[in-house]
Amino acid sequence: MARIAIDARKWRDYGIGTYVRNLVRHLARIDTETTYFLVCGSADVPTLQDLAGNFVPVVDESAGYRLSEHVSIPWKLRKLGVELLHEPHYVLPLLTSGRSVVTIHDCIHLLFPQYLPNAAALSYARFMMGHAIRKSAVVFTVSEASRQDILRFYPEAREERVQVVPNAIDPVLLANPGEEEIERIRERYLIRGRFVLYAGNIKPHKNLERLIAAFGLLKQRAGMEDVKLLIIGDDSHKYASLRRAVDAAGVRQDVRFFGFVPDQTLAALYRLASVFAFPSLYEGFGLPPLEAMACGAPVVTSRISSLPEVVGDAAVLVDPYDTEAIADGIVRVLEDDTLRMELIERGHRRAHAFSWERSVKQIHDTYLKVLGVPVAAVAAPRLP
Repeated sequence: MARIAIDARKWRDYGIGTYVRNLVRHLARIDTETTYFLVCGSADVPTLQDLAGNFVPVVDESAGYRLSEHVSIPWKLRKLGVELLHEPHYVLPLLTSGRSVVTIHDCIHLLFPQYLPNAAALSYARFMMGHAIRKSAVVFTVSEASRQDILRFYPEAREERVQVVPNAIDPVLLANPGEEEIERIRERYLIRGRFVLYAGNIKPHKNLERLIAAFGLLKQRAGMEDVKLLIIGDDSHKYASLRRAVDAAGVRQDVRFFGFVPDQTLAALYRLASVFAFPSLYEGFGLPPLEAMACGAPVVTSRISSLPEVVGDAAVLVDPYDTEAIADGIVRVLEDDTLRMELIERGHRRAHAFSWERSVKQIHDTYLKVLGVPVAAVAAPRLP
């Protein structure tokens, strides 16, 4: 019986956490033979130990980006006789001695070093990505755009070892909360009339200051007096600079910050939104626009990085560096009912073309191949 470890310490995070949760849950459905050791914090043990009998939590409280994780995790995995480690982040512990695969979601640290705290952080990211690429039997990434970024920054990487396995939508968000729950959330959050929605991390490359400035331009147009902007983010203490942007745009009464919301609430807000706006400067994949489309929100998003690849013809694409272009894209959707309905219809089709079941099956087959176990030939999932 094979022994595979997965670093699940980011189980509760946005982004990589979504990836880890869906990876592990779908593996539990398709593989009851392999023993999976899930490296995790102690708080996640109750959740992870109930997945299946062959999934075993292994507590490691090492902080990310610290020396301790490079020592303690490899030591524990060697004691457990682990044959393969899947690191779902570019930090593959340096003392890892066995076989490994890694997921590199994007190269944002290398493309936008100005957003890192210091030069040492850039050197660390560059070195650790290179280490992971050299040591891993396979490098998974989530879009062709990210694959090309990896090959550009690390030309020594063997192209056939860098595999695209796209993300998909968490089933929790696909489930319609129902009219009663949606109305309850509308009342709880005092939502009246139309609103533009953003949901995602609060980070500089998400381009929220330009989104707020674009909303300020939108509010100056006739017929837009009732429209609000709702920003859902992972970390409310990061809102100070955004509130300054709100004041500069003169829209203090029309912008609301919600902080973190539960998945069911997010699913309802997606369904209530008049437009979902996501003018990010860079995305390895860009899951929030896909989630919004699955829930019936028309999407305005960036025309750069992986986003056109992910959304296809199911969104209005804009130049994220052009504030007026962002405003114009949102106004088009708000004013053109025909366009709005077309985007909703296309969005549903596009979002449902992605599947965690297919993607995790490809990852599982790759595990077996790396371990030398014969696997029936199947076509790899591709972005629609």
